[in-house]
Amino acid sequence: MLRGIDHIVIAAANLNDAVRNYNEAGFHVVAGGRHPIGTHNALIALADGAYIELISPMQDNIKTRWGKLLQDGSGLVDFCLQSDNLVDEIDRFRHAGIRMSDRQLLSRVRPDGYQLRWAFSTPDDVSPGLIPFLIQDETPRQERVPKETTHPNKVSGIVALTIAINDLPTISRSYAAILKTDGTGIVRDDLNAIGVRFTMGHRKLDLLISKGGNGRLSKWLRERGPSLYSVTLKTKGGRVELMDDGKTRRLLPVIGR
Repeated sequence: MLRGIDHIVIAAANLNDAVRNYNEAGFHVVAGGRHPIGTHNALIALADGAYIELISPMQDNIKTRWGKLLQDGSGLVDFCLQSDNLVDEIDRFRHAGIRMSDRQLLSRVRPDGYQLRWAFSTPDDVSPGLIPFLIQDETPRQERVPKETTHPNKVSGIVALTIAINDLPTISRSYAAILKTDGTGIVRDDLNAIGVRFTMGHRKLDLLISKGGNGRLSKWLRERGPSLYSVTLKTKGGRVELMDDGKTRRLLPVIGR
């Protein structure tokens, strides 16, 4: 069974720079540790149970699906769903027409020496951020996620994900099968886009296709291709949107939603 959004992945070329940037943006950032594949991370835990992962390479030729995205520090790149039965979910995704990898194992050593272990599966034939990857913990999840969930900027959770796509019928059918629910049509005039909205618990997931022209979404698709476009976060005073501005990461106010 899927348990909802586990975390959002942000690729940073230099982890120290990313930590400083997000501290300055009002987040409480906690050192995560090192992975055996040559990456290290820092984490931002949210009160709604999800977290934001800042991840950077420690060497060249990282063996991960994010590859060049890590080396380039490409910002918002992916998201992960938590599962309590990974093998069954892999089969269900495959029946939905998504080519998923077999169950794989990975670990991370925290700064205090504790080794975290989990199993995961990734979609094989789509760009990162278009279809989520899956995770199931082998060590307790509460050991993987920092306990500090309050932040000076008052961000408390994830409200919505927006994914830029170029094949609305195919991708929306895949999500309908994954989430076991039908989406509803939406229009986003601010992005000159149309799409389908799915609900995942208290969160929304918007699949958007550009209507053409020179809108922001159209420009994103030309430069980045189908991928995760933005994450809307809830704060005490309203909402903010986490997205890329070139190769810098910043928070932009969301108005009128």
